Amino acid sequence: MLVLLVRHAQAAEQDETRYPDDALRPLVPKGKKTQARMSKALRRRELIPARVFSSPWKRAWQTARILCEGSGLPKSARLACPALAAPPDLAALASEVGEFGAEETIALVGHEPWLSELAGLLLTGEGNRPAIDFAKSGVMGIELADLAAAGSGTLRFYLVP
Repeated sequence: MLVLLVRHAQAAEQDETRYPDDALRPLVPKGKKTQARMSKALRRRELIPARVFSSPWKRAWQTARILCEGSGLPKSARLACPALAAPPDLAALASEVGEFGAEETIALVGHEPWLSELAGLLLTGEGNRPAIDFAKSGVMGIELADLAAAGSGTLRFYLVP
């Protein structure tokens, strides 16, 4: 399976007055535009996920919507995945995502530093290796047989806006 790790697009700055709950910070117009370009770039490369799993936090959820639209996927392809709004737990993530075939592609939309840690776990078995500067709207493609198997992934690409 090919897993597309997608960092949410540029969001509003943290502001305890406007967004006392950080989970409610939305994307800014520039972030929406950038994500639309990245989503179209994935489609041109025929990297279209069967499903898009997203952190339920607003900025990730909005990013997942733009990814679905840019990939030509129906709204039903976007699914909430609370495990993406927390430090990576491969067993919990695998349980929420479920089974996928070896030739399928899925997308996981989330946040830093958790996506870098998740990539490290999938690639090396350690969340702190390699050090990754995961760009907003960046997409990392990792091929693996089992989402729950730490250190079993192979990096296929990393696209940045």
